Amino acid sequence: MKKIEALKSYFEDYLESQTFPDDPEHLYDSMRYILSLGGKRLRPIAVLLVADAFNKLDDNALHAALAVEHFHNFSLIHDDIMDASNLRRGKPTVHKKYDTNTAILSGDGLLIKAYESLNRIEHNKTEILNLFNKTSIEVCEGQQMDMNFESRDDVTIDEYINMIKLKTAVLIGCAFQLGGLVGNVSTENLLRLYQVGMNLGIAFQIMDDYLDAYSTQTGKKIGGDIIQNKKTALYLTALDRASEKQRKELRHWYGADEFDEEKKVQSVLEIFKANKVDQAVHSIAQIYYQEAQKNFDELVIPETGRARIQEFFDLLKNRKF
Repeated sequence: MKKIEALKSYFEDYLESQTFPDDPEHLYDSMRYILSLGGKRLRPIAVLLVADAFNKLDDNALHAALAVEHFHNFSLIHDDIMDASNLRRGKPTVHKKYDTNTAILSGDGLLIKAYESLNRIEHNKTEILNLFNKTSIEVCEGQQMDMNFESRDDVTIDEYINMIKLKTAVLIGCAFQLGGLVGNVSTENLLRLYQVGMNLGIAFQIMDDYLDAYSTQTGKKIGGDIIQNKKTALYLTALDRASEKQRKELRHWYGADEFDEEKKVQSVLEIFKANKVDQAVHSIAQIYYQEAQKNFDELVIPETGRARIQEFFDLLKNRKF
């Protein structure tokens, strides 16, 4: 069994060994660029952890892990364009460093590369492709919901949870289940693995929203979701808890076409603080972490593998950025 950091290095080495053509230069340079920005590599590590837990850490596992990472970065490039984001992991986004058209193409290229990697897997290929196809369209559905929410003032917390389930959690569920498919686990374990990843993904995204507002270590601008009128768990919880005067102010800020970004973020954060929104949202995330833990405890898995995945859980649960 490899430790988590060793698995990350193992994957990074494999990622760096993959080469792109030299021409067209802008297309492939931009693909290399987004992959070089690093990140937590959460999704490929999940694939490799599960495969390793069932003693199947081989080329098939690496192909599956690479597919998930390529897909994830495709979605990030397009997400940054739609959100008009200037920074990704503390560096210029692809459309800022190059241009929007190149960014669209490089995202498309990474999506195609993801399917190339899946095609190299030697067994359970039909099940793997079906899972990946389902996940891919669900991520697109979630992204569309997220954009729709920006112009609505009646979004509910249930709608928000469904949106992040599709936009974020299904890919983490997919990563866990891909590791199981590579590891030839039982049908029962495959279902449990998906639920583990799904609930972990929901908790992860809720904490991502939390950290967007409160962490200076994310590599992003503080309050980016507030500036973009994202209907996050923080905003929806604040609406539920706030006084009528505070609700009116929140809706004013989230409906304004022109505003001072710093003043908007500061004003909204003050309302969050007054209503202890940070504590409430942190508690919601813990509920989904607990559900993921319950799913995980039901898995039939070798004890050495169980301990390593538990360590992964704990790292995510306690992250600060």
